[in-house]
Amino acid sequence: MEHIGNKQAFFVYNPLAITGRVFLAALAEIGRLALFAGHALRHLVSPPIYWRLIAQQMWLIGYNSLPVVGLTALFTGAALAQQIFVGGSRFNAESVVPGVVVIAIVRELGPVLGGLMVAGRVSSAMAAELGTMRVTEQIDALYTLSTDPFKYLVAPRLLASVLTLPLLVLVANIIGVLGGFLIGTERLGLNGSTYLQVTADFLEQTDIVSSLVKAAVFGFFIALMGSYHGYNSSGGAQGVGKATTNAVVSAFIAILMANLIITVIVFGGKA
Repeated sequence: MEHIGNKQAFFVYNPLAITGRVFLAALAEIGRLALFAGHALRHLVSPPIYWRLIAQQMWLIGYNSLPVVGLTALFTGAALAQQIFVGGSRFNAESVVPGVVVIAIVRELGPVLGGLMVAGRVSSAMAAELGTMRVTEQIDALYTLSTDPFKYLVAPRLLASVLTLPLLVLVANIIGVLGGFLIGTERLGLNGSTYLQVTADFLEQTDIVSSLVKAAVFGFFIALMGSYHGYNSSGGAQGVGKATTNAVVSAFIAILMANLIITVIVFGGKA
């Protein structure tokens, strides 16, 4: 008996054992998430497709997120132009403001900040909605009605998010560049036509395409994390709250990780 107690104590306090347990638990969670994503994608491309639900989700995700995404992009673009101007003035390089602003907004800040804002709003809402349906057994009731919950609940959210995020990010990019233009011309004394010309010269097609690709990937992770944690929640109201928190945190991590991977692939060998 004493020998068993010593083994348990060794396992509990041994750092390697603790690390192994955490690592295996993380792998198991990633496996469950991958299976969930595969199951959802299979239902996404197989009939029937609920276009009405997809359109409804696109409205909820896209139109209702426009204010927060637009304001975030506007303030970010304006602050970025101000900071670049201050830094460039130390080297008599104030003229770089338009080029750096458009590259930073389109390549990174537009898709990333837009994705994070939408994740904070949409992933939590999806997790809360599906989590409530799970704990109140509404998802189980769908099976009794011969309706697949993945087809009816998860697939429309995934497709709507993937289609909507690029549009939101495109708007965020435009508003972010506009914010830099406004503060550059109204406060920093830059010439408006020159600002627009430099912006057009620095912006490349690769920048726009990579931004929209990032947005689509971010949209997939936003809907996936919200649906996964909500669909698998348990434990009543406390479980729904935990699922909501986990959905937002995991969506943030997935967005930042995907952003790094796409950036390295697209711009790793470019100036």
